[in-house]
Amino acid sequence: MIFLRGRIIGRLECGRTQLEVSEELGIAQSVISRLWQRFQDDGNVSRCYSTGRPRVTTPNEDRYLAVTAKRNRRSTASDLSRQLSSATGTTVSRETV
Repeated sequence: MIFLRGRIIGRLECGRTQLEVSEELGIAQSVISRLWQRFQDDGNVSRCYSTGRPRVTTPNEDRYLAVTAKRNRRSTASDLSRQLSSATGTTVSRETV
């Protein structure tokens, strides 16, 4: 995907219009326009990582929860939360589970 972005920028820098690049590569002109604008603003075409609330659990803890839930199908979210807390020390709400 990064290679494709580079091709798009290269064609635009060679003087092609956004519409020409869009038609050549089969990509919406709005995508070409946003990519070009981002490149002109900061010289970068890679995606920015999305911001948001940081994860409470690690991938290992997620796996632990999945395995525990599969072993005890009748466990409630509160039960799983307590088991995770006693096993790893990570306190999470039942909504998180």
